[in-house]
Amino acid sequence: MAKKVSKIIKLQIPAGRANPSPPVGTVLGPAGVNLMDFCNKYNEATKDKMGDIIPVEITVYEDKSFTFILKTPPVSDLLKKAANITKGSTKGKKEIIGKVSKEDIKKIAEIKLEDLNAYDIESAMKSVEGSALNMGIEVK
Repeated sequence: MAKKVSKIIKLQIPAGRANPSPPVGTVLGPAGVNLMDFCNKYNEATKDKMGDIIPVEITVYEDKSFTFILKTPPVSDLLKKAANITKGSTKGKKEIIGKVSKEDIKKIAEIKLEDLNAYDIESAMKSVEGSALNMGIEVK
């Protein structure tokens, strides 16, 4: 018989750096999840992606066991890395603070395709390009 789902929790945690302190502890503790068990499993699963923020979807069952699914890094983080900037523009596309190439946009779209609401690479690229423009990143 299948386990009954108690909660589904979504977090964004730096790869390989989960620990029981906030925000992980404050969200998973009340759900009854063994914090060290989650942190160890998450860190092991993401150790090859150090430096990235990895979203995770945690399914907590009534018996306090859990499973988790790793997602791809947010588009904004991938764009910041590609443009070699630390944060996006506060004025959006009115203030250009970085540049990326069409090839960079395509690479990011390929990474994010499974998580985006897009059926093909061209529409995924348009979505990523729109995010870049809103962050003040010019596409060349």
